[in-house]
Amino acid sequence: MNAGRVLNTVSKQSTRTVRDYVMPLMKTESNLGTSTSDKGRSMLPLGESYQLGSLGSKLHAALASREARSIRRRLPEPSVLGKQSLIDFTSNDYLSLSTSPLLRERFLQKITVKERGQILGSAGSRLLVNPDAHHRLERRLESVLSRPSRNEYDTPQVGILFNSGFDANVSFFTCIPQPGDLIILDEYIHASVWDGVKASRITQDCVKSFQHNSIESFCAVLESLLNDTNPSNTSASVAERLRSGTSSLFVAVESLYSMDGTLAPLREINRLLAKFFPKRNGYLIVDEAHATGIYGPPRRPGCGRASQLGLDGGLGSRVGVSESDMDSKEECRVLARLHTFGKALAGSGAILLTTPLLTSYLINYARPLIYTTALAHPNVVLVEAAFDLMVEGETEQLSTHLLALSSYLASLLQSELEQAKISPEFVCLPPHLVPSARTSSSTLNPFALPSSVSSSSDSLHPPAPIIPLLTPYPRPLSAHLLTLGMNARPITWPTVPRGKERVRVCLHSGNTRKDVEALVNGVVEWARAWTEQAKNSLTTESLQTQSKL
Repeated sequence: MNAGRVLNTVSKQSTRTVRDYVMPLMKTESNLGTSTSDKGRSMLPLGESYQLGSLGSKLHAALASREARSIRRRLPEPSVLGKQSLIDFTSNDYLSLSTSPLLRERFLQKITVKERGQILGSAGSRLLVNPDAHHRLERRLESVLSRPSRNEYDTPQVGILFNSGFDANVSFFTCIPQPGDLIILDEYIHASVWDGVKASRITQDCVKSFQHNSIESFCAVLESLLNDTNPSNTSASVAERLRSGTSSLFVAVESLYSMDGTLAPLREINRLLAKFFPKRNGYLIVDEAHATGIYGPPRRPGCGRASQLGLDGGLGSRVGVSESDMDSKEECRVLARLHTFGKALAGSGAILLTTPLLTSYLINYARPLIYTTALAHPNVVLVEAAFDLMVEGETEQLSTHLLALSSYLASLLQSELEQAKISPEFVCLPPHLVPSARTSSSTLNPFALPSSVSSSSDSLHPPAPIIPLLTPYPRPLSAHLLTLGMNARPITWPTVPRGKERVRVCLHSGNTRKDVEALVNGVVEWARAWTEQAKNSLTTESLQTQSKL
């Protein structure tokens, strides 16, 4: 059912005004996200209470606290992608490959090849059994996702499969940074990186964060580290260790951030690391989870943002997409790139691309890799099939359509909100999607980059499939859209910081312009109803005040 028919059906089935169903939702929290099977589990059953004793009481109290603050998480209603009646604005199936007949056909062809001896399972940990399919996929993705080495000083990139991007991040940050090293994180980095850092051998005073995507903030953190003059009783100062190369600095970012749809300034960060760490002890780690399959350089679609910006040649390589674009003075400092298969590529698992030495170290020390059963064979075959379509260019048209829809949504929604005179305090797009609010990030900071490569050189924020609708009332807005046949999920603390609540809209190649228009109409319709009610409330309050005078 398309968006227009959904709206017509809703209007025919109900004679209620918009205010009738919007305003009650603004006063109370909705049950959005509570599955039928979960509704009866809010109270601790008598038997469970008896068996769990004080443990049950403590866990129940913690959940009750979250319930009271409207932040208790629940599983949504069970659904099957492609068969649900709702328009999907929530899943990470960006290229709509999970319902693609072409991918299904390619997968079935591969899984039924007679030469395949193994069809199911994986037989155990990779350290016990190393299935040929897993080995071949790693070798293939090394060549697909990386630019070939050009000289003897380029470090080759080796791929190692993990069961998830979460496992890969935890493994890397738990194992690779050594005592005395330092880590700088974008404040919005994924929870898996934070978990890995907390379990690492790095002391907390050696872990810093910078404001999201802010080159100024990143420069300030670098400056404070490189100018440190307060050595501890047992070691040299941080600045001395960094300058001498005896300590390493790891910078972790996501190329595309899952909650904000913002793109990291990879070239700027890389340039700073190459410039201020001549001992080659400053490294960039890029999580490409949400960018894989969507972005890529010419003739290599889907290889990620690092590839799109020419940062996929390995440590020491020149930076650039083509020979004419390459800057011999800028050295690639990307130590590791993480690509996951569970979003745009419709599979599961991940591959971490890094150096041979680090790969060997992970095989010896990464517990999430060592002590777990490897990816099942059918999943590896599915990933092969998805990369087939990507390499053959079949997904390029999908990603082009996806990003065009993103630009259309941002432009249309901003125009409609302005025309309806909706207050930004009620619902708005984030600054990076509002043309009038796009500002330069260059400063007079001595660490800042030349304007030719700074973020100020990008006049427009590139489109992304993730569009956050910032609002203090994410649940009522999400519930309203649900009544119109659209599924866009509310995101609140602790997933995002307090004051940053939003409805997270994820676009897909399977969406249409009509879907986008229906979404915009639904948001504006709800916002108008609230505005009208707010005005009426103020008028009533004013009259009541005057009558008392």
